[in-house]
Amino acid sequence: MVIKRSGRRESFDLKKIEYGVQRALEKRPVPHTSVEELLHVIEDEAAMMSRSSHEIRSETIGDLVLENLFFLDKVAYVRFASVYRQFENVEEFIRVIDALGPDDRELLKTDNGKPNNSELFQENI
Repeated sequence: MVIKRSGRRESFDLKKIEYGVQRALEKRPVPHTSVEELLHVIEDEAAMMSRSSHEIRSETIGDLVLENLFFLDKVAYVRFASVYRQFENVEEFIRVIDALGPDDRELLKTDNGKPNNSELFQENI
């Protein structure tokens, strides 16, 4: 069972996690097999964490997703973090990007050294 922020409980649904991960990874060069592996890792870790009580907090699941996305794709990590952490202003975005290492921040830039906002903020058109 998953304990939501409101305190409500619902069944664990890997499809919900997959949807959020897929949205964060839209138009990113990540192989489908890597996404499947990430989902299995999250499912396994969540099962281990909830072994004794058969419950896990939704925040814990979100943290697992963030941790695994961080190593898979930095742009997807920032996208997911912005929704999961419910960013309310640009400063919160900047803090997350600043927390990335210098090499990771380079991934978020275009060839001319300016931020690649189109990748960070791209919507389905």
